[in-house]
Amino acid sequence: MEAEVVIIGAGAAGMMCAIEAARRGRSVVVLDHAKAPGEKIRISGGGRCNFTNLDIQPDRFLSQNPRFALSALKRFTQWDFIAMIDAAGIPWHEKTLGQLFCDRSAKDVIAMLLGHMQDSGARLKLDTTVTAITRQNARFRLESSGGVIHCDSLVIASGGKSIPKMGATGFGYRIAEQFDLPLIETRPALVPLTFAEQDLEQTRPLSGTSVQASVACNGARFAEGLLFTHRGLSGPSVLQISSYWKEGDLLEVDLAAGADVSADLKAMRAEAGRMSIKNALARIVPEKLAAVVVAETGLTGNLADQNNAALERLASRVHAWQIKPVGSEGYRTAEVTLGGVDTDALDARTMEAKDVPGLYFIGEVVDVTGWLGGYNFQWAWSSGWAAGQVV
Repeated sequence: MEAEVVIIGAGAAGMMCAIEAARRGRSVVVLDHAKAPGEKIRISGGGRCNFTNLDIQPDRFLSQNPRFALSALKRFTQWDFIAMIDAAGIPWHEKTLGQLFCDRSAKDVIAMLLGHMQDSGARLKLDTTVTAITRQNARFRLESSGGVIHCDSLVIASGGKSIPKMGATGFGYRIAEQFDLPLIETRPALVPLTFAEQDLEQTRPLSGTSVQASVACNGARFAEGLLFTHRGLSGPSVLQISSYWKEGDLLEVDLAAGADVSADLKAMRAEAGRMSIKNALARIVPEKLAAVVVAETGLTGNLADQNNAALERLASRVHAWQIKPVGSEGYRTAEVTLGGVDTDALDARTMEAKDVPGLYFIGEVVDVTGWLGGYNFQWAWSSGWAAGQVV
């Protein structure tokens, strides 16, 4: 088979790139080893696809070179993708913090992308595994389970290692290494964190308990929901901070973000001194959490029995809990992969490898990782669009 452009990966970035390249009149073939396109789109956002965010900002993307993403994000913005969604008649809503979701189903987004691919003439070959890639006379030769394909431009949109049950592999990183492109060490991101057994003895009774929390680590802080699990912590605030946390780091957690536990307890003491300290705290945080915190601080008796120092000590345990996770739940549940193809090796405007003309890397395989909340999809749309203008 001959094609001008071959894209490996029928995810968000790959399909967007295919649409743009085919609209320019290029002959485009998209290959994917999966049996269906856009599987990460399908499962995202609880099946509603958090397809972008209203507040795309460069400081919400992690990379060795945070400015690398700016070119693509500025040329194909969240408003451009929203216009695509609107033109397709897909109803959507804002949930929280600028996060946009489909009203009906993530399958609407996949259908939109497939429709644009079909209309533009891009060909999609699923259940096709690429086994070898070589470069011959400035062209690429791909050996695959569907035969040999030759092309002028090769786009790697194969994603990262996150959620291997969806078919995620390190394929893109191996191709980068084959062509001597440097890699930034990869690790799971937007992932639940896990505790050592001695810490789990304390927190396991809280499994299933959720609070509005503020979680800080390495200069980053996120104030969103937190969920205690049987293995450690999850919830949006923890998923966010996981991208900044590294093994050995402490988390500082405010388990009652927005409240003033010391002031609230002192006020209750003045009004209801006979209330037990546990029941008083349970008016501010969930009852199970109140029981654990009071037991840990060793306080007993009623509010009237506690001096200001005791109440402040209790408040400090709630507002400044320090915990050291031992790890994360790994790629199995990570929403994205941190790290990837070093941006220094790529042209920020085109996504082309500087030393390998005709070879492009887009989406999650690149060392650009967004916050939770539609940022990673926007990077996929923007980087795919950017490459699609030139391949």
